[in-house]
Amino acid sequence: MDLNGKHIVLGLTGGIACYKAAELCRALIKEGATVQVVMTEAAAQFITPVTMQALSNRPVFDSQWDAREENNMAHINLSREADAILIAPCSADFMAKLLHGRADDLLSLMCLARPIATVPLLIAPAMNREMWAHPATQRNLAQLQSDGAYLLGVGSGFQACGETGDGRMLEPQELLQDVVAFFQPKVLAGQHVLVTAGPTFEAIDPVRGITNLSSGKMGFAIARAAQEAGAQVTLVAGPVSLPTPRGVTRVDVKSAQNMLVASVDHAQAASIFIATAAVADWRPAQAADQKIKKDGSGQPPTLGFVENTDILATIAQSSRAKSGALYCVGFAAESHDLLAHATAKRARKGVPLLVGNIGPATFGQDDNALLLVDAQGAKEIPRNSKLALARLLVAEIAARLKK
Repeated sequence: MDLNGKHIVLGLTGGIACYKAAELCRALIKEGATVQVVMTEAAAQFITPVTMQALSNRPVFDSQWDAREENNMAHINLSREADAILIAPCSADFMAKLLHGRADDLLSLMCLARPIATVPLLIAPAMNREMWAHPATQRNLAQLQSDGAYLLGVGSGFQACGETGDGRMLEPQELLQDVVAFFQPKVLAGQHVLVTAGPTFEAIDPVRGITNLSSGKMGFAIARAAQEAGAQVTLVAGPVSLPTPRGVTRVDVKSAQNMLVASVDHAQAASIFIATAAVADWRPAQAADQKIKKDGSGQPPTLGFVENTDILATIAQSSRAKSGALYCVGFAAESHDLLAHATAKRARKGVPLLVGNIGPATFGQDDNALLLVDAQGAKEIPRNSKLALARLLVAEIAARLKK
């Protein structure tokens, strides 16, 4: 319930993307928000007020002359109640209205009358690719952002007109993530966070290899939480099948050596490094070029191993980390004696903060509990969803950076 207690005014303007507003309304409510729908006359040509009333469980407003308000000032009352006004879809015409401060219908009147300091305006544009690319639209967009409007971006793909390109309204779940992110405290604004996540895969031959049960969910949750907190985020991911968090730059790797190269490279621009990946300690000394076949002797093949370079220790001992320009956080998944192992690992790796969790039982699960170990001792974060834990961890890191 990431939007629990939030009151969102959902504005609909004319466009075929209005059909997505129905699912968006439901998604916002499922996350705990109350949703008040306000529609333009053009929007009602694409989806009916009856539909949106049924989904929001609130009367829909579509006229500045609506007499249901005792003072007949819906544009004032609705804007004062809102925690945010979300225009989705936001047409090219309505963007131009907002830019010039026109107020010839309830929705534009309400946007003009909103208290700018306390009621943010979020816009999700939706239009044909040529309309989106037109210099006038881009000028309008730039000025709206300069005036304080928050752009949720556009999607790219097949459009109702039959053309393909930028300008589609984002999908409801994408918009939901962006709205949730908007309300998160921006405690890492200005920071560049590098996160490693998932397992590595060390090839034995072209079809076999050594890996582990890490799902990458904790690392991906941390990447999302850091982006929500205002950071620029680079996620170096091992072989997992997880969607990339919104606004995060993803670099896919396979082996521990691949992850080392990518991590060292991206650490040069990072200010925070969070190593959640379950990196293989060893790899086969020599991977076979062809699939290793049984030879009929009943004896397994003999494999030699070499130790992989420790990614966290390497970066923690770099000049940037030692100078304080890069804050390093390690993870330790242990099967027993969590505090003792996490404390020893923190000292061995030379990092200011080590996060311990019990594995492998938590691998692939959506919840966990964490133990934060630093020079002052240990602090437990009780069991919760991995995203909730990630947000708490991000807040802890931000607090330590301030100190």
